[in-house]
Amino acid sequence: MIKTFGKVLFVLAFVLLLSSCFNKNSPNYQYMPNMYESVGYETYEGVDNGLFPQGTEAMLPPDNTINRETLPYEFDNSIEGKELARLQPSPLDSLQKEGNLAKGKELYDVYCAICHGNNGAGQGTLVKREKILGVPSYDDVARNITVGSTYHTMYYGLNSMGSYASQMENETELWQVAEYVMKLKEDLTK
Repeated sequence: MIKTFGKVLFVLAFVLLLSSCFNKNSPNYQYMPNMYESVGYETYEGVDNGLFPQGTEAMLPPDNTINRETLPYEFDNSIEGKELARLQPSPLDSLQKEGNLAKGKELYDVYCAICHGNNGAGQGTLVKREKILGVPSYDDVARNITVGSTYHTMYYGLNSMGSYASQMENETELWQVAEYVMKLKEDLTK
């Protein structure tokens, strides 16, 4: 019994000794000190250490450059641009039409069906609950939509519908949804 009491007392004394050296403000040991004490640069702070040209870390990209994996859209956000886009055909491979339509349906169900409805008749959940009004059907003759104008509308937005270009992964997904919308239009006009 005395032996176990001595062992317990020794462990308690050891823990007390270790905890007495502990300081919350300065850690005793650092595994990788360079990660704890790195040199930080503020984004727009002027730094004259010879590393950064013009003395700042954040610089504008060079003129006439574009982001990786993106191509600028050739039509501007105007009525004239939309009319020019109306004549644009889909650049997707026609041999992959079934796969493109399947992916387009998947994306349409996520982003578009809530307002436009599953079949494109303009009776989505938000319209039925009267949260938004005036979503026309794809078979409306006055709309005269084409795959190019649908892409243009998704790219820039139209009226109360905002742009969906940032929500799609790339331009291919926008074209897939545009092709699926045209399929819905065909189904509605039959």
